[in-house]
Amino acid sequence: MLNPSECLPQIVSECLQQIVSGYTEYKIIAEQEQTKRCEIEAWEKETIANINAQRDVLMAYLDRSFNERAENFRALFGVVDLAITTGNNEQLALALNSITEIAKSSPFKDIANLASVKAALNDPNHEWSF
Repeated sequence: MLNPSECLPQIVSECLQQIVSGYTEYKIIAEQEQTKRCEIEAWEKETIANINAQRDVLMAYLDRSFNERAENFRALFGVVDLAITTGNNEQLALALNSITEIAKSSPFKDIANLASVKAALNDPNHEWSF
């Protein structure tokens, strides 16, 4: 029969080995998870930067598109005023027709297909025409 005092050192040794093994495994997993968190944070920052850049491009497009439309309307209404003043009905009809056509078209028609917009935004060589 084994003496309990003879088994105690072996039991203590096994317990310590399990504690050291568990702690070592914990440290390895903690380091792996820390690395994953850093990678996720880097991905998050990159994704947010891309979203902000795409938003800026879209906002610039919309600003220019609406500014261009406003300028076109101003110019055409100037033509309408001149045609009325001079009595030029042909010029008046053409200007009013142009105003109607611009009003019917949407500045959003070019961005209706979000897939093509996304592809264009992701293409660094894409040339935007406004």
